[in-house]
Amino acid sequence: MATRIRLQRHGKKRHPIYHIVITDQRSKRDGRFIKKIGVYNPNTNPAIINLDFEEALKWVMKGAQPSETARAILSYKGVMIKKHLLTGVSKGAFSEEEAEKRFEDWLKQKEQQIKEKEANLDKQKIKEEETRLEKEKIKNKEREKALIEKSKELEKQAEETPAEETPAEETPAEETPAEETPAEETPAEETPAEEAPAEETPAEEAP
Repeated sequence: MATRIRLQRHGKKRHPIYHIVITDQRSKRDGRFIKKIGVYNPNTNPAIINLDFEEALKWVMKGAQPSETARAILSYKGVMIKKHLLTGVSKGAFSEEEAEKRFEDWLKQKEQQIKEKEANLDKQKIKEEETRLEKEKIKNKEREKALIEKSKELEKQAEETPAEETPAEETPAEETPAEETPAEETPAEETPAEEAPAEETPAEEAP
């Protein structure tokens, strides 16, 4: 049975955590596995790797083929260099003590590199924080300057615009009601009706 060392995705969306597992080559990526040998969390810097070193070395020595990412993780933790050294011992290239000494030297060098990386990350964080504070100070100064200029401009505008003259309230002249002059009553002249004298009709003379 051909075995592989691969990662199985777990965790939340956009925050994955991977299990390092031994699985049959024919199994699906997130399918059934033979054994879990570690956890890889890439959400931190540096990434967190919890690996059962002895178990991983045992399966590698048995011929389990790691995926590309799994190989990088195993190399980072020293599994692949240990396999190389043990292969050299089995071939008689050097003794087991020499292999162990070389491995210890590699571990010390690796630890030193990790410490330097962490120190550089801390320095970078401090530098980024200082840069952020400096930018914030510059922004605050610019805001303050803009407020001062605006207040000066408002004061200048207030000085240039004369106070509006408030017109005196016009008190309307009291209207003196026009004295009503009664129209002179012109008495209608009584024009006595001319008495028309009654015409005397002479009596008709009898023939």
